[in-house]
Amino acid sequence: MPIPDDIRAYNASQAPIESRICDALCRAIDHRLPGAERKIWHRHPVWFLDGNPIVGYSKLKDCIRLLFWSGQSFEEPGLRPEGSFKAAEARFTAPDQIVLGDLERWLTKSIDIQWDYKNIVKRKGKLQRLK
Repeated sequence: MPIPDDIRAYNASQAPIESRICDALCRAIDHRLPGAERKIWHRHPVWFLDGNPIVGYSKLKDCIRLLFWSGQSFEEPGLRPEGSFKAAEARFTAPDQIVLGDLERWLTKSIDIQWDYKNIVKRKGKLQRLK
């Protein structure tokens, strides 16, 4: 399935190096999560499984941040905790910093290890493990 126009536009709107990082992340994510819903959510590309946010990336001041909503549970040294829930991130300033083997492993874990962010408001801020 082709990449949605809004995600392609997001990637193209970045500076040249950052656009290449976004394109590389997008291709890898889309390849590993072929059935996922993907869209611009809170102004950046995010992939969802059954309505639950799994992975996305965004432009920060000095890098592109790859975020896995359940990433702290992956127990991966290449991912750093982000925020007060279960998210973890990796940051990139050049396309060659993306290690495809690591990224594919993280994406596989993102399918197998999920916390229920879709219902976090209904549960008043409490996360429940799905898988």
